[in-house]
Amino acid sequence: MPALFNHTIIASIDRAVSAEFYRSILEADEAPNWGPFTNLTLDGGVMLQFAEPPVEIQMQHYAFLVDDQHFDRAYQRLVSAGVEHWADPQMIRPGETNTEHGGRGVYFKDPSGHALELITKPYF
Repeated sequence: MPALFNHTIIASIDRAVSAEFYRSILEADEAPNWGPFTNLTLDGGVMLQFAEPPVEIQMQHYAFLVDDQHFDRAYQRLVSAGVEHWADPQMIRPGETNTEHGGRGVYFKDPSGHALELITKPYF
């Protein structure tokens, strides 16, 4: 069996708030929660687990591949919620999306300050 990505833990200031943010943007399914984790699942069975560590949270970057229709819905949710977003990872093109790499993309931050990216085409 080839290696498949199964899950990751995303450090959060408030795990419930972060999980709801990701659920809304990614249209993820809720999953049973246990211990210190609030859980979501993505297509393919990948689990996102949100936890509140007793340390300062360091920013991480998470990129998600979505289709054009999902991108449109997610982008509308970001705009409607007033979430600051950029066309580039350097954050110098605010309020825009990009059309690089043959698709569309947008960068924004989650409630804990992690850098998120939605793209409609993989980079390779």
